[in-house]
Amino acid sequence: MWVRVLGSAAGGGFPQWNCNCPNCRGARDGSLPCQPRTQSSIAVSADYRHWFLFNASPDIQRQIEAFPPLWPQAGVRHTPLQAVLLTDAELDHTVGLLSLREGRSLRIYATEWVYTAVSEWNPILRTLRAYCEVAWQPVRLQEILSLRGPDEVDFGLACQAFSTAGNKTVAFAADRTPHPDATVGYRITDTRTGRALAYVPGLQELNAIVWRQLQGCACVLFDGTCWYDDELARLGIGGKTSRAMGHLPVGGADGSLEQLAALDGARKVYIHINNTNPLLIENSPQRRAVEARGIEIAIDAMELEV
Repeated sequence: MWVRVLGSAAGGGFPQWNCNCPNCRGARDGSLPCQPRTQSSIAVSADYRHWFLFNASPDIQRQIEAFPPLWPQAGVRHTPLQAVLLTDAELDHTVGLLSLREGRSLRIYATEWVYTAVSEWNPILRTLRAYCEVAWQPVRLQEILSLRGPDEVDFGLACQAFSTAGNKTVAFAADRTPHPDATVGYRITDTRTGRALAYVPGLQELNAIVWRQLQGCACVLFDGTCWYDDELARLGIGGKTSRAMGHLPVGGADGSLEQLAALDGARKVYIHINNTNPLLIENSPQRRAVEARGIEIAIDAMELEV
């Protein structure tokens, strides 16, 4: 299968429009070696012609235009996009759905919790339905699904959702009790080759359930949001820790780096990287530490063959 990293940054992108942290300032004035990034999303295909989108960021229009295989291929109205799979209900993963409203129909794979969140508590899908048909494909934890487009064609990809067991709630539904279905990762398998990809852009703790799903994968795209748990506080931006925002920090004795480095046999890539993370700076000690352990940092337009 093929994977296109459409966007590799966390919410807000890099540089973030209103941020003057050292990273964003250095990105703007060219004083730091780094590359701009749009907000996190990937596209996956088993044949390089029919694509499944994992999360729809606010930058989706730009991301599609930057990748010719997602351009219309036939007729006046056409898209190679078959469906969108949501890992959660965060705005940086769902607002892009509104930019797809010109389509005849849109199939959305999501857990019931996420579907309810974007239909009722923050009515993105209710708005979208005023413009196009929305077909919801329920996602149940651990259930293997054959990914299909609007015409029910099987394109050779199977997908299994697993809970990341975080306790974060989205801001627009802060009064809702944390739920196992609220944030999921996906294990995507090419049914012809048996090779698997794990996509986990949001993870609070690398627990046993998640670890089992990573085993045997040929490639892992993993949450790299913050390096430090107190990253925002260090920069005077806010008091929330990385974990409080639903993201296991990369660095530190109990961070993801040491754990992920122990995963054998997989190509490992950090994605969903916050604008404050020193991993964005190509000559930073943190970047060197990650690369020394054989782990890559995702950039926009990165393509992986799994």
